[in-house]
Amino acid sequence: MADKKEKLFSDFSPVSTQQWMEKVTADLKGADFEKKLVWKTNEGFKVKPFYRLEDLEGLKTTDALPGEFPYLRGTHKDSNAWLVRQEIRVECPAEANAKAKDILNKGVDSIAFHIKAKDLDAAYIETLLEGICAECVELNFSTCQGHVVELANLLTDYFKKKDYDLTKLRGSIGFDFIGKMLTRGKEKGDFVALSKAMMEATADLPKYRVLQVGALALNNAGAYIYQELGYALAWGNEYLQQLTEAGLPAAAVAKKIKFNFGISSNYFLEMAKFRAARMLWANIVASYEPQCLRDCPNKGANGECRCAAKMQVHAETSTYNLTLFDAYVNLLRTQTEAMSAALAGVDSMTVVPFDKAYQQPDEFSERLARNQQLLLKEESHFDKVIDPAAGSYYIENLTVSIAEQAWKLFLAVEEEGGFYASVKAGKIQAAVNESNTARHAAVAKRKEILLGTNQYPNFTELAQGKQPLEAACCCGSDAAHSCQKDVEVLDGRRAASEFEALRLETEASGRRPKAFMLTIGNLAMRQARAQFSCNFLACAGYEVVDNLGFASVEEGIEAALAAKADIVVLCSSDDEYAEYAVPAFQALAGRAMFVVAGAPACMADLQAAGIENFIHVRVNVLDTLRAYNNILLKK
Repeated sequence: MADKKEKLFSDFSPVSTQQWMEKVTADLKGADFEKKLVWKTNEGFKVKPFYRLEDLEGLKTTDALPGEFPYLRGTHKDSNAWLVRQEIRVECPAEANAKAKDILNKGVDSIAFHIKAKDLDAAYIETLLEGICAECVELNFSTCQGHVVELANLLTDYFKKKDYDLTKLRGSIGFDFIGKMLTRGKEKGDFVALSKAMMEATADLPKYRVLQVGALALNNAGAYIYQELGYALAWGNEYLQQLTEAGLPAAAVAKKIKFNFGISSNYFLEMAKFRAARMLWANIVASYEPQCLRDCPNKGANGECRCAAKMQVHAETSTYNLTLFDAYVNLLRTQTEAMSAALAGVDSMTVVPFDKAYQQPDEFSERLARNQQLLLKEESHFDKVIDPAAGSYYIENLTVSIAEQAWKLFLAVEEEGGFYASVKAGKIQAAVNESNTARHAAVAKRKEILLGTNQYPNFTELAQGKQPLEAACCCGSDAAHSCQKDVEVLDGRRAASEFEALRLETEASGRRPKAFMLTIGNLAMRQARAQFSCNFLACAGYEVVDNLGFASVEEGIEAALAAKADIVVLCSSDDEYAEYAVPAFQALAGRAMFVVAGAPACMADLQAAGIENFIHVRVNVLDTLRAYNNILLKK
């Protein structure tokens, strides 16, 4: 059998990179390779169309082993298991308890309770956790930042009262001082004092992480991947630097830090992000020379604590790309995101329910979100193989590239005084908000696609009362306007928000404009342009009417007027527009808006004849449709 394999491979002569390039160059027929095939990422580096074994030369990532420093390939040696988390917003502790016990029987092994601070007391915790084995499940808690220390003390007392082995309890308490500044613009209390108090309150819970790096907020505000990673590293380093300077051991601080990342839909780059994150964080922690004070097999050669260098990562699918219209497409987005994080080896994960953009998730959407992870585990066995991306020419190179860009950003933040100082000065917020603005512009021009929103919308869908949910402050006020702010905040607008506002405006007007495709001439071109135009105009919620073709422009105009069209779109080839456009425009005689689908060479002549509206791949879709709404909805 071995001989047969040898013979099989010997039948194929090796192909050099030069030979590949010669073939690619020939197929491009003179087009520029760099412009046509090299992807220039938002992260600041270029991605080639193909990678080969030689591209791994010199990459240190391939030297790493699973479960070993610097943990690029994961913090576990024996499996790729992660915890399936579900969020519970607690209105009534007894009801939340019942829900928690129910979902624990449905595949969940990590629960996050979001608690109202005004209700906190020992009896509340007793009711909330009654019948839940804290040694069998990861328990995570969050509440108003002014009450996290109180919550930590209540939980510690409860666990001791129940006689749990405190060394076995896993979980977290959401103390996120800087995250509060970023999302709410509020700074309350002393950062170092509160951080120390949280560590002291949970000193008896060694596996409870209480210093949170809420990079999820950056992701949900539209940050690019290198920004989320670079800023997260600076955020974590802020804890290490400030608390070690305050006299706390580096190992103790590092073991209390938890990273909460978002997951965007950039499938391979997200895998690379998590791999790079573990490697970079391990090296940051190692620079503090954390000392291991026990006999541990993971102790470094000089007694350094390698366990402290393990990044604990919780990942949550992004809300930035969730949409109100065609909301079931959100399931596709969150599924690929969950796959990226699972393959990259995160410790726990939350899949956001598909309807979160417009309502509080219900039992149906929460069940789907749970099952998305369970399918990856139970049917696809993603939890069985550690770091399956290892050795991939492409992903290993992406890992190095994203690590380099994130590290540059990390160093830039440190040179400016650290993460906390940069947040106080508003520099972090400004940079992320600039990225959000750029991404909104890309969505407006369809350079960034949101399926069902700015491309291929559902032509017949109506919102039927659905409205985007706005974030609310912990005090119950609107987060964007009502609370007085100490610092600038992140712009939390979802990528789809402007298109959704446009389409909701159309629906609220009670008058749905009708767009009629006047298809004529070259069959292939008229069909392609009719499809393009239907998708373009349906993004504003317009009714679109496609047609098989007309023998003359007069016949087409007559049919459009009979259909009571508000917009007539001429769909033909560039060459034929010189023949058809002006007669069609004159025949319509201002009785409806006239649009030409394309940017023909004769555009200047058509404009001179009075034709103003052209739609094609280079126009700003959002601005164009806004202008049309201003005209059509006021009739």
